[in-house]
Amino acid sequence: MVHLVTAALFIGSGLLIVIGLRTIVQPMIGLVLLGLALALRPRIGQLNPDLPTLREADAPALFDLLGGIAETCGVRPPDTVQVGPEFSVTVTHYGFTRKRRLVVGLPLWAAYPPQQRVAAVAHAMAYAGPRNVRSRAFVAMALESLTAGTGTMRANNTAHISWNANPLAFGAEEVAAGARNFNIRGKTSEWVLWIPRTVVAATARLLLWLTLPATRDALLEADDAAARAASSEAAVAALNDQDLARPVYVEAHRLVIETKTLVTKRSTTAPQQDFWEKLARQAARVREERGGDVNRSCLDASRVARLSAAPRQPAAITLDEPALTRIAAELRQPEKAVVDKMMRDSVADVQQPIALR
Repeated sequence: MVHLVTAALFIGSGLLIVIGLRTIVQPMIGLVLLGLALALRPRIGQLNPDLPTLREADAPALFDLLGGIAETCGVRPPDTVQVGPEFSVTVTHYGFTRKRRLVVGLPLWAAYPPQQRVAAVAHAMAYAGPRNVRSRAFVAMALESLTAGTGTMRANNTAHISWNANPLAFGAEEVAAGARNFNIRGKTSEWVLWIPRTVVAATARLLLWLTLPATRDALLEADDAAARAASSEAAVAALNDQDLARPVYVEAHRLVIETKTLVTKRSTTAPQQDFWEKLARQAARVREERGGDVNRSCLDASRVARLSAAPRQPAAITLDEPALTRIAAELRQPEKAVVDKMMRDSVADVQQPIALR
């Protein structure tokens, strides 16, 4: 229905503009409907140009691992891998053919042991599979269109001019009148957009609510896929280690500041050679200090209890030292590019980890 309404807005706006071209009211209404249709247009995903991109020819060992994980999970392997500075592993789609893109957060990759990396990747692949209705083409594109449309039509808090200059200044009255007129027009546009913005936001919430049961089932099935691929112990450990996001981010921020301010022998933008090794050591220290005391949400606790109560699954995918060495060599240049990006843009704020969510 979302896509049909968007198509109807496009067709209706075109007819009003073309047929009523000799009038004034109909083309104006058509332009308004055309603006709404453009705000709700389907979004075709694309690769992030700011992140390093790997294809099978660039990283054959990594793609061999991903192919084995995808076969274990019963899903299509990713066509492209991008690495970024977030503590997450996600799968998205891009292009008209909806190719699969795996986005690997290097902080998570550094903090997790090898089998937990397998569990996180398996979970992300299975969660974005066909059984998750939110990852299917029509529903996913509808959610993206509604979310983007709501953002496009939201109130612009910067569209306001405050004029507090000396009233005796030259042209002060004209400038004050112009500021008042501008603010009035801004308020009017906000009120005009309030109705469609509210309708679009309510539709997005309704679609999320309708797909919530299927999404929860897909989440549990993804937990089972992670246990099959990496073992039950690795899947549970990966869930427990989601709370490593904050200490890893804090350590990354400290390393960035140290490189920029305290290390005088190298350039202020040159990354530390052992950046990811230091993050891994910090994660190991936090894991050792934490022991069995893990902060979990109610949903994560129920998922851990469910996996712990289920029959133990052996690891279908294991990583030996030669495979780890080859994958590490393939990721060396992307790791350097991500560190350069973190040095340039600083470390992102700590958000809710989505490694296994």
